[in-house]
Amino acid sequence: MKQFFLTVLGVFAGLFLFLIVVPFVFIAVAIGSASSEDPTPANTVLELDLRDGLTDQTSSNPFAVFGGGGLSTLQIVDALAQAEDDNRVKALLIRLPEAGITPAAADEIRQAVGRFRRSGKVVIAHSQGFQPVGTAVSSYMVGAAASQLWMQNTANFQLSGLSSEGLFLGRAFDKYGVRPEFEQRYEYKNAVNEYTESDYTPAHREAATAWMTSVYLSSLANAARDRKVTPAALRTTIEAGPYSSVEARERRLIDRVGHVEEAEAEAKRRAGRNAELVELSDYASTRGERTGSGSKAIAIIGGEGAIGTGSGGGADPFGGGSSIQSDDLAEAIYDAIEDDAVKAIVFRVSSPGGSPDASEQILAAVRAAKAAGKPVVVSMGDYAASGGYWISSEANWIVAQPTTLTGSIGVYGGKFVLADALGRFGVDLRNISVGGEYADAFSPAQSFTPAQRAAFAAQIDRTYEEFITRVAAGRRLAPERVREIARGRVWTGAQAREIGLVDQLGGLEEAIGKARELARIPASQSVSFKRFPEQTSPFEALADMFGVSGEAARVLVGIGGVMNDPAAEATVRRIQTDRARASGSSVLADQPW
Repeated sequence: MKQFFLTVLGVFAGLFLFLIVVPFVFIAVAIGSASSEDPTPANTVLELDLRDGLTDQTSSNPFAVFGGGGLSTLQIVDALAQAEDDNRVKALLIRLPEAGITPAAADEIRQAVGRFRRSGKVVIAHSQGFQPVGTAVSSYMVGAAASQLWMQNTANFQLSGLSSEGLFLGRAFDKYGVRPEFEQRYEYKNAVNEYTESDYTPAHREAATAWMTSVYLSSLANAARDRKVTPAALRTTIEAGPYSSVEARERRLIDRVGHVEEAEAEAKRRAGRNAELVELSDYASTRGERTGSGSKAIAIIGGEGAIGTGSGGGADPFGGGSSIQSDDLAEAIYDAIEDDAVKAIVFRVSSPGGSPDASEQILAAVRAAKAAGKPVVVSMGDYAASGGYWISSEANWIVAQPTTLTGSIGVYGGKFVLADALGRFGVDLRNISVGGEYADAFSPAQSFTPAQRAAFAAQIDRTYEEFITRVAAGRRLAPERVREIARGRVWTGAQAREIGLVDQLGGLEEAIGKARELARIPASQSVSFKRFPEQTSPFEALADMFGVSGEAARVLVGIGGVMNDPAAEATVRRIQTDRARASGSSVLADQPW
């Protein structure tokens, strides 16, 4: 029987190699020469389309290229930084989303656009309307940073504030017999509220209103600065809306009314004769990431998503959602420590939280870097809350965007008791356990006993105090002060700076500048960039996945040029399989609102 299964496996492996690898070789031969050339025309207009959504960082998943997703915020920042010094790039055309952009991502992109403009180049942004949903104010802020902001003639300027909805399941759970049994520390750790309440608690409403107000006012202030009006005047105008495109132009909210084709033509006109449009994603792929130059290096290490123990990630291997696995991220930091060329580390964090144990493993690596004399500067992305703040707390310096959601220094956990709910459908859930009384504490068949609840609450208390201790040590604050600003409350980066949880407002560029300063690398001296972990190519991953020999792996890597071919991508998608690794991870990601 064993031989039978080995034979079947061999047949499938052979079919894979014949049907997939061989066509890849032919495709690679056909496009290999073209892919090695830089296609950037002499007069180029880069097109940045923000309507497809953004991740914070480029995925380390070797199969992410097949996922069909858009650019990352850091790719945009990196590509525009290179375009500043590229004489072939004359202008930038931005396609704005109607419903908004994650606020911190919008901050970072706006800053990159500003640097691009200051290099003497033109930026034209086009919108097909600003809808009264989500963070449309952030989308408008990016558009306001352009040299010209266009809006389609039939579109409406409906932005007049910032709103958010909360979904509460408390009454539904009561009605259908689901009993949520949770511990939370403390009243602002409001992720539990969606299971237990039917409306915002006073603390939940207070914190949400505060961070939303901070995001709104920060976005308006930036837009007003770029539009050369006062924040008060811009706010008055916006909140008196909505407006048609013509009315928006009359009120100086936009500059031009026209279709995107007209905006594109204007960008090409200003770029020069025979100007051509090139997608920013293609330009970024051609140029690659900045590597810098010089014998001294700054390591750039990133983590995005919920934090869990283990390695390998829980994401779809063909480009699914990101997660942070503690073994992988800690190893990346230790690799940077052991690299003699690395003099400082920029640690990019974009995470809503997760496992305290995984977070502590990563923080231990941060401590080791500091002990080795390599300063660590955290650059916060969209959010760095709960476990995301835990892993950041003891860095030498923390940089965040004004609208980054951070803090959430607190903890929660618990279970759902489902026996009554299932019983209403004739399904009986029963538990059997052996050993100590705590063995069945998390059984969904029954409630905590008083002793189990007390023991679990004590664990939550210990984790909360450990969190407080780490923040107090890392931020050089008295524990009593940390307890005042903790309690699970979410803060924006601007608020966090005022209370000592963040050192500086800015993005990756500011974090790199601070790392250089802490490493005592003079501004006149060139510096190189090293990224950890090193990216594994899809073909190296495929070779490892199927146990191909080293020689065959090199052949697979050699045909990497097919990665930009849609037909090849479609072929690989058809052979996608679920190969999730049993790492034993347990993640309870906190939501920062």
